[in-house]
Amino acid sequence: MIRATVVGSVWATKRLVGVPSGAFLEVETDSGARLVAYDVLGSGPGEQVLIVQGSVASSYFQGIDALIIGSID
Repeated sequence: MIRATVVGSVWATKRLVGVPSGAFLEVETDSGARLVAYDVLGSGPGEQVLIVQGSVASSYFQGIDALIIGSID
């Protein structure tokens, strides 16, 4: 798991029919790296989150490489 902070949203003009409800968010990890993660929790800017990558993320939806799975209080 990776700890990160939501820094922004990623917008698209079209959406594939098979994509589950959620949003793509730009996050910054504690190490300073930035990546795009899929969020099904409704996280917002400044919120600290937990992210999984690889097979765990893609098991939720094929093609997703980073998935937000928790919010850190």
